[in-house]
Amino acid sequence: MDNILKISRERMIELLNEDLAREYQAIIGYTVYSQTMRGAAFTDIAGELELHAAEELGHAILIAKQVDYFNGTPTTVPEKVKMSGKAEDMLRYDLENEKQTIISYRQRILQAEAMGEYALSEVLRKIIVQEQEHLLDLADALGIQAPRIGD
Repeated sequence: MDNILKISRERMIELLNEDLAREYQAIIGYTVYSQTMRGAAFTDIAGELELHAAEELGHAILIAKQVDYFNGTPTTVPEKVKMSGKAEDMLRYDLENEKQTIISYRQRILQAEAMGEYALSEVLRKIIVQEQEHLLDLADALGIQAPRIGD
């Protein structure tokens, strides 16, 4: 088994808190972007971003519960949210954040299973389904093909 998969409970808490900070970033980003995007071309996606914000809050709660399960304290600090006056830039920031989140959760699933924490891996699998939907929505709004996420 790869050494990167052999982590302690304490390291899992650290990694989950990094994931939680990214979920907070997504909540803030989607909330602000949905309200500041201008132009008729972005009306539909702005409404979709509002829904994404609510789903990201659900993810944050699930991750915070897992941190607590591991006897850690959930972080209260989000990752920095990038801002732009251009709607396309905001969508690209979200797209990159979703891609990074999926990559991180794939790794976290492998780590959880290496620890025998199968419930955590199942929680993360459910989150990834929504994160991938977000990725597809953003790529569609940008008129691009969804980025391939390396294995």
